[in-house]
Amino acid sequence: MRFGPDDLLRCRFAISPLCQTHEAVRTLLRAERHGYHLPWLRRVRSAVAGLDLSLLALFIPIRGYTPDFLGPPPEVPYSSFEEELARLRATEPEAARREMALSLADTPGAAESAAGRAVLEDPARAVRRLGDLTERAWRALLEPDWPRVRDLLEADVAYRARQLADGGLERLFADLRPAVSWADGRLTVRTRAGGPEVQELDGRGLLLMPSVFVWPDVVSGFAPPWQPTVIYPARGVGGLWQEHAEGAADALVRLLGANRAAILSALEDPAATTALAQRLGLAPSSVSAHLGVLRAAGLLTSRRDGHRVLYERTPLGIALLGGGA
Repeated sequence: MRFGPDDLLRCRFAISPLCQTHEAVRTLLRAERHGYHLPWLRRVRSAVAGLDLSLLALFIPIRGYTPDFLGPPPEVPYSSFEEELARLRATEPEAARREMALSLADTPGAAESAAGRAVLEDPARAVRRLGDLTERAWRALLEPDWPRVRDLLEADVAYRARQLADGGLERLFADLRPAVSWADGRLTVRTRAGGPEVQELDGRGLLLMPSVFVWPDVVSGFAPPWQPTVIYPARGVGGLWQEHAEGAADALVRLLGANRAAILSALEDPAATTALAQRLGLAPSSVSAHLGVLRAAGLLTSRRDGHRVLYERTPLGIALLGGGA
């Protein structure tokens, strides 16, 4: 993505419950790829047992284009699900038909199937059905957990905003994901999609949307007139569904020792040695030694942030802290 001067002024963040709903459906359909979400998957299976997701699945290919009208870029930073669903339902039939045809073309035989022919012959009815099915998916999959999910997404946006304030776009993009890089006014996003594609932002700027369910991928999409968008995994996804088992804290102390267990528990967000020492009332040298042991054991990872080294839990560390939940 090539940035011009106007694009630098039009970078923004947003949270989309509609986008998260469709990503939740995608996760349900590709459950084998999403170890972080196993507690959630086990819990929602019964809720969707009688819900026929085949029409939505038709437009969520493993690799390929998902119609933009199913989850258009939010117009404001924090839309409600109802507001976004109303935009989906207001899609013009011909625009929906064009996008559905593009999506079906990515799956061999889909356009010629009975379901494919039906949606292309009556796109207005298809939009109504997709809207109704999306609403039912939201109620079953995401609405009960939305406060928890929203808090995590909002925390990610707050963290990214601090990075932007501290070091500009270079600092922001450097820490977004290994698949995202910034150099010479260009943002390169490596996705699971096909070959290279160059996009001129042409003053439209860039929308960044954190996602709970997109992990481990980064998604780049939306052709004109939509604002170019990058959907990336939010920080802290690994601990989202963890529920501490009874007695887990005591067992963790017995396993690691009191100080190492306290350090692992304190890393709700990435933190440096000095901050952890102050928070826990321990000597920095002692905290540094414990961090080294936890990192060597695969429970923590570290990265440099300016003059500091920040530590955060690995998926193994998160699972251990949760007592195997």
